Amino acid sequence: MTSYLALLRAVNVGGKTTIGMADLRAMLGELGLAEPRSLLQSGNLLFRGDGTTPDELENLLAAETERRFGLKTDFFVRTADEWDAVVAGNPFPAEAGSDPGHLIVMALKEAPEAAAVAALQASIVGRETVRAVGRQAYLVYPDGVGESKLTIKRIEKALGTRGTGRNWNTTLKLQARVRE
Repeated sequence: MTSYLALLRAVNVGGKTTIGMADLRAMLGELGLAEPRSLLQSGNLLFRGDGTTPDELENLLAAETERRFGLKTDFFVRTADEWDAVVAGNPFPAEAGSDPGHLIVMALKEAPEAAAVAALQASIVGRETVRAVGRQAYLVYPDGVGESKLTIKRIEKALGTRGTGRNWNTTLKLQARVRE
């Protein structure tokens, strides 16, 4: 069985798109996915499956969530091995150690073009820093995310793909739990 994690985009934040983690775990089980678990209340799911591709799982989970709960949201599915590569590929190891709450990993639907990443980097007016590695973007917000002009909408528009972010602490917790 393959171990997976699924990150939901923009659920249980700000009260706009709420869904119970117990409901999502139950849905995973009913879909035949084994050992469904969740981490935190912000849409982090862990489970095992029969080797279905992450893309197929993203489509299945998004469709089922909309059908069952009336909630249209994106899922970003990675295998445990892919998530290990996300952690290993972090281009900001110093920030990961000194300020992990301000280092964000953004899972993306598609790998962005190098020119799009360069254009985003050039457009930053604050102290934020962005790097992309495959289907992930790594963002450092030294002054915090809350007041930054580098918003998820701006990042998605510049990179031409959708994404969802987790801070480095959550990224490492997901890595530790995905194989449990």
